[in-house]
Amino acid sequence: MVSFECDYTEGAHEQIIRRLVETNMEQTPGYGSDPYTASAKEKIRKAIGKSEADIYFLIGGTQTNSTVIATMLNGYEGVVSVVSGHINAHEAGAVEYTGHKVLTVPSHEGKMHASDLRAYLEGFYKEGSYEHMVFPGMAYISFPTEYGTIYTKQEITDIHDVCQEFNIPLFIDGARLGYGLMAHSCDLTIKDLADLCEVFYIGGTKVGALFGEAVIFPKGNAPKHFFTSIKAHGALLAKGRMLGIQFDTLFTDDLYFKIAGHAIEMADLIKEVFTEKGYRFFKDSPTNQQFIIMPDAKMEELKSKVRFEFWEKYDETNSVVRFASSWATKKENVLMLRDIL
Repeated sequence: MVSFECDYTEGAHEQIIRRLVETNMEQTPGYGSDPYTASAKEKIRKAIGKSEADIYFLIGGTQTNSTVIATMLNGYEGVVSVVSGHINAHEAGAVEYTGHKVLTVPSHEGKMHASDLRAYLEGFYKEGSYEHMVFPGMAYISFPTEYGTIYTKQEITDIHDVCQEFNIPLFIDGARLGYGLMAHSCDLTIKDLADLCEVFYIGGTKVGALFGEAVIFPKGNAPKHFFTSIKAHGALLAKGRMLGIQFDTLFTDDLYFKIAGHAIEMADLIKEVFTEKGYRFFKDSPTNQQFIIMPDAKMEELKSKVRFEFWEKYDETNSVVRFASSWATKKENVLMLRDIL
């Protein structure tokens, strides 16, 4: 059975496993106060070009999204997301569970348009009874999006400009950040990203780590007592050095970007295979997630030999399925997929 089900089915990159084994019997302080975590923070600050950045390590993406959003919003505020945004569609109401509503605007192949955000914010304050409503206190986007699409530098700049005009922060979900930054069509760098938002995170869970995300407040603008909020939301790891070692490794010799680039190479090969076989693509994704339109009968047949994810129905006889490459995808597995097809 060959798997393209998602990008975190494997454990972790071998260099991370090696360093965890090498340091296993060391005794270090807990909760991220160890030297490995300090080193990881400095390497990330250098990578993003922000020596003043506040950096925290949390255990997973859902905990990160809910913790950041709940901590940065006032009790009467919600967060603006596209309808297909991860916090709205795939996190079991984690944000609402903290008491903050997800406010939605239209999704354009997974992306938010600055014009839609502006229209929402302007419409809210033009409503005479807005004091009776949930205030839009933050904008949230994913890079890449749920459909594997990416924003251009200008698109994020336009969204950030609207946020600044209305004095709300922009939060960028970077669960798959490496795969977006390494896409051939990406015109953003990680330094650009740090300039164009108030908070973002570097995903480790889906890009080579066992688990963990690095939350970055690039302007040294972390909310007061953010560490305490992390613990209150159940997102703080007692053995914090496990996160520190992983990110210290990922940001040594550009490993994070190198392995993300490998995933893009494998995604290109997957696209080539499906194109050769005459399949159509649901979205033109430049990242590691590829969405294929497949006859239902073929989908059921393929399930016996290949793992992939059903995404949504396309029409009465066809479905959209997702094939994901990752930092660990082997070329021989993609060629095996070609043979099976």
